[in-house]
Amino acid sequence: MIPNQQRKRATVIGAGPGGLAAAMLLSGQGYDVDVYEKQPVIGGRSARLELGEYRFDRGATFLMMPQLIEEMFDVVGRKLSDYVEMKELTPLYALNFGDKVFTPSRNREDTAAQIKELFPGNEDNYLRFMREEEVKFGKVMPLLRRPFGKLADYLRKDAISALPKLDINNTVYGILSRYFTDERLRWAFTFQSKYLGMSAWDCPGTFTILSFIEHHYGLFHPIGGVNRVFQAMADVVEEYGGRIHTSCPVQQVIVRNGRAEGILLENGERIETDHVVVNADFAHAVNHLFEPGVLKKYTPEKMKRKKFSCSTAMLYLGVDGNVDLPHHSIYFPEDYRLNVDEITKHKVLSADPSLYIHNPSRLDSTLAPEGKSALYVLMPTPNLTGDIDWEVERENVREAMMKRMESIPELADIRSRIEESMMFTPLDWQNELDVYRGATFNMAHNLGQMMYLRPHNQFEELKKVWLVGGGTHPGSGLPTIFESARISVKLIQEEDARTSSKPSSYVKTAEAGGHS
Repeated sequence: MIPNQQRKRATVIGAGPGGLAAAMLLSGQGYDVDVYEKQPVIGGRSARLELGEYRFDRGATFLMMPQLIEEMFDVVGRKLSDYVEMKELTPLYALNFGDKVFTPSRNREDTAAQIKELFPGNEDNYLRFMREEEVKFGKVMPLLRRPFGKLADYLRKDAISALPKLDINNTVYGILSRYFTDERLRWAFTFQSKYLGMSAWDCPGTFTILSFIEHHYGLFHPIGGVNRVFQAMADVVEEYGGRIHTSCPVQQVIVRNGRAEGILLENGERIETDHVVVNADFAHAVNHLFEPGVLKKYTPEKMKRKKFSCSTAMLYLGVDGNVDLPHHSIYFPEDYRLNVDEITKHKVLSADPSLYIHNPSRLDSTLAPEGKSALYVLMPTPNLTGDIDWEVERENVREAMMKRMESIPELADIRSRIEESMMFTPLDWQNELDVYRGATFNMAHNLGQMMYLRPHNQFEELKKVWLVGGGTHPGSGLPTIFESARISVKLIQEEDARTSSKPSSYVKTAEAGGHS
């Protein structure tokens, strides 16, 4: 291990997925790391939630491309499998369209056969979609693994090569309409735009790669919940001597002459550091973590003009008995386009909403007492820019969600079986977890807020400040959040290598430390 007096110090604000990934990479590669988290638990908006004897993922439940996480653990001399047990999901999910239920899997032949039965005439186009998206994904992925900090980054060979495949002049729905004639099948491959908090009718066509990723690489469940991945990262940080401080909010980033020198905790303690890594919600951070006037590009007034994702209303239910539903179930409304427009354009509550139900207890016995189930129910809603009084509508929305669940045969008696219950609204996302405007999926991914036009990993306003998380490049969603951490850590290492007389001190030291 590098002696403490020779180690650069990195301070991470926020123990969300991006902050923990950055902290793990930094601590495992020779940095002295402290993570400060306002909440009493790690994981940010994707932390573990406990209600009595039931355990839930508060946020993210779809885990794809675990190989990206494995790569990060490998860099620091660890194996993800030593910390987390992964289970692949087959089928991926159940997509419910009234009288039709589509249950695709990674097996292309099986999925094509199911499409032939449910949506005849579309099966060959599904196979064509998968072949063509594989080429597109190969072009797009390199752009998600490097920074876009200057306009010249668009002129690099990989960007020029990818441009014809990016479909930036079309939408996700428009691209899928080229392949599928049945409207429900189009929805089955466009609903992933919700991971970005956007409408598939507005989301840039680049993001058809999301459904491809699911169908090609699969979906996984870590035993104990997705939050177990974040706990594993925290464990590695501490194994390398890093420190994670929960219930320890940061009041301000200390700035002098355009450079961050440290942080001020709410308890009055000042922490000097070489680097500040910001994993707080981006809009909240620029509005609250800097003295007024320090930032020019990202002022409160300018942030109000940015586009933000939709939000979510959540029910976490501890239920007596087993629930005969797949791991992931999505229930589409009769008019999905109307539902999406009401959420993203008109900013009103839908009379016929879509619903997502997560039923992990079927696979994972650690989340509920024996013979019982931990159910997670999500209804996409407008963010807080809509004129909805959530104090008034809270119980109305809860009742609408319950009635929608009761219309599902497997949940017809759900009310009588609930032992623990908690609801979370867009207002709660904002007030309890500092999510700006309750926009659960962060800043939107329209063309004006992507790549170079998204906040940069090396924060353009201040030196020694680095951004990770869904609010910076490459964007929201766990795979891209992890990539943001890798990009920012690499930039930190490159800067320190340039300025240090002993650059080798800050390159990979994965062999250091022991696995406890």
